[in-house]
Amino acid sequence: MTQAIFRFPPLKAHAFSVAACLLLSLGTSLPATAADTVQFPDVLAAKVRPLAADRFDFDVTISSPYDSPQRYADGFRVTGADGTVYGERKLFHDHASEQPFTRDLYGVVIPSTLRTVRIQARDQRYGYGGKTIEVTLPERHGN
Repeated sequence: MTQAIFRFPPLKAHAFSVAACLLLSLGTSLPATAADTVQFPDVLAAKVRPLAADRFDFDVTISSPYDSPQRYADGFRVTGADGTVYGERKLFHDHASEQPFTRDLYGVVIPSTLRTVRIQARDQRYGYGGKTIEVTLPERHGN
């Protein structure tokens, strides 16, 4: 019986091929190129302050994988669980020297029937996506 000897080039040169074979054998496909992979900004944290009965200020911290004048996180919004938008902040430039970064949104009117809201960040090219957070509105614990 003859024994077959397999010689593989260094893994570094063929890491993508090996990973692709492993994923394909599991029934998973890879994107054609790294450029095809869509990444969105993530909302990392938010501070909420009540102003009046139904008005709130938000300080939102975002991390963006793209941070150049050509592509960056260009906004965030505060929504209800049903998708109703209560407030939105547009961002007009990249934050290359500031990652993650925090921006505010003042005077958001939210109906008294809501106890929590969601905060989502927006990518300049692909829109909303990435990690969102849900925050409980102060002084609305019993609703």
